[in-house]
Amino acid sequence: MSATTDLATTFRDQLPYLPRALRLVWNAAPRWTAAWLFLLVGQGLLPVALVYLTRIVVDRLTLVAGTGASWEALRGVLVPGGLMAGVILLSEALRAGARLVRTAQADRVRDHISGLIHEHTIAADLAQFESPEYHDRLYRARTDSHERPVALVQNLGALLQNALTLAAMALVLVQFGWWVPLVLVASTAPALAVVARHAVRRHRWSVHSTPDSRRTWYYDWLLCTRETAPEIRIFDLGPRFSDAFQRIRNRLRGERLELSRSEALSEMTAAGFALATTGALLVWMVTRTVGGAVTLGGLAMFLQAFVQGQKLTRSLLETVGQTWANMLFLENLFGFLAVEPEITDPSQPLAAPSDRPPAIRVRGVGFAYPDARAPVFSDLDLEVPAGSVAALLGANGAGKSTLFKLLCRLYDPQSGVVEIGGTDLRDLPIAEVRQLVTVLFQEPVHFSETVRRNITLGEAHREPTRAALDTAIAAAGAGGIVTRLPDGLDTILGTWFAGGAELSVGEWQRIALARALLRPSPVLLLDEPTSSMDSWAE
Repeated sequence: MSATTDLATTFRDQLPYLPRALRLVWNAAPRWTAAWLFLLVGQGLLPVALVYLTRIVVDRLTLVAGTGASWEALRGVLVPGGLMAGVILLSEALRAGARLVRTAQADRVRDHISGLIHEHTIAADLAQFESPEYHDRLYRARTDSHERPVALVQNLGALLQNALTLAAMALVLVQFGWWVPLVLVASTAPALAVVARHAVRRHRWSVHSTPDSRRTWYYDWLLCTRETAPEIRIFDLGPRFSDAFQRIRNRLRGERLELSRSEALSEMTAAGFALATTGALLVWMVTRTVGGAVTLGGLAMFLQAFVQGQKLTRSLLETVGQTWANMLFLENLFGFLAVEPEITDPSQPLAAPSDRPPAIRVRGVGFAYPDARAPVFSDLDLEVPAGSVAALLGANGAGKSTLFKLLCRLYDPQSGVVEIGGTDLRDLPIAEVRQLVTVLFQEPVHFSETVRRNITLGEAHREPTRAALDTAIAAAGAGGIVTRLPDGLDTILGTWFAGGAELSVGEWQRIALARALLRPSPVLLLDEPTSSMDSWAE
C-alpha cells in the first residue's frame, strides 16, 4: 500500500511539469509541432482502415474460391486490395514525413533549451558557481534536459497515436464480446505497475549518483585536457586518476545493472500473466470459429486486431514508462531554471555617479563566502579618493581579490556598504555597476578568438575605433606580440581550433590587460596584473 501511495504522490508532484514541457516545445518549434500532430493523427487511424480492408479482402477471396474466378468476383477483390496498397504506401509516406519533422523539431528544441540554460547561467550569482549543489543541478540539467523535453513530447505523440489506434481496434474487438477489450487492457495492468515503479527507482538513482558522475567527468577532464597535461606527466598522475575513474564507473555500472536485473525479473512475471490471459482468449476465439459462429474473414480481422492490440498495449506501456521517466527527469531542468539570483537590480534604481573618476568608499563591510568557516572581512573600512591610484598589499588569502569582486558587485557584503561616487552599489542597476568598473582578474580568461576579438570583447556593446584599439595594445605592452603573430590582429589565439597560435602565460596577461584598458570605465581594478609577466615588464 505504501509503494502505491508513493507512486501516486510522485506522479502528482511531477504532473505540473507536463504542461510546462509542452509549452516549452511549442514555443521552440510551433510549426514543426503542428505538422507533427497532424501526421500523428494520420498514423493512428490508418491501421484501422487496413484491418477493415483485410476483412473485406478475405471474405471476398472466400467467395471467389466458392463461386469461381469471374471478372466481377475478381474486381470485388482487386478494388479493396488496391485500397490496401494505397493505405500501406500512405502509411510509409506519413512515417517518413514524421521522421523528418521529429528531426527538425528536436534540433530546434535542443537549441532553445541550450539558450534557456545559457541565459540562466549568465544571470546566476557568482556564489552559485562555488556551490557543489548548484553544479549538481547544472550537470543534471545539461546532461538530461536537452533530450528529455523532446522525448517527452514524442512519448505523448506515441501515446496519442497508439491510443487512437487502440481505441479503434477496441471497436473492432467489441463485436466479438463487450468484455474482450477489457481483458486485453487488464492483462497489462501488472506491467504498468512495473514500469511506474522502476521509472521512479531509476530517477532516484540518477539523482543520488550525480556527485559520482560529476567526479568521473572531472577525472576525464584531468586526463584529456591540455592545461593539465604537463603536471599529469611530470608527477605520473595518469594511472592514479584513470584508476579512480574506473573505480567509480565500475560501481555505477554495478548499481545500474542491479536496477536492470530487478526490472527484468518484474517484467518477466508481468509478461507471464499477460501471456496466460491472452492465450485463453485466443483459444476461445478459435473454438468459436471452428463452430461456425465466425467467418474466416472475421477470424482474420480478429487475429490482426488482437495481435496489433497486444503490440499497441505493450508499446503504450513502454511509452507510459518513458513518459513518466522523462517527467521525473524534467524536474532537473525546471528545478535548475527555478533557482533565482540574489544579486538583482534595485526596485528603485538611482542614477550612476557623474564624477569621473569617482571616489571609492568601503564602510563597515563584513563578508564571508558561502559555507566558509571564517569571514574574509569583518568591519572593513577603506577610502580611495577620486583620481588617485591605490595599491592593496597583503598576504595570500587576505582578501584582495575578494574586495575587487565586491567592487564589481559580483558579491554583496553581508554587512556594511560599498560605495562608488557616494552611491551604494546595491542602489544601481547591475549593468551600470559593470560599466563603472573594468577589471584585469588574477587569472584572466584565454578566449580562443582572434587577437582583435580578444581585446575588443572588453567593449562588447560597441565597436571601438582602431585608434582606441592601438592605444590599449600599446599601453599593455602587447604591440610586439601582435607584430610577431602570423596574421597580426586577425590571428586566432589558443590551440582549440585549427590555425591558432599559442601564447605564453605572460603574453596572455598582456592581451587581457589590453582588453581591460580598452574599456573607458572610470574605475580600473588590476588584480596582480604583472604576476605572469617577465621582470622587465613588471
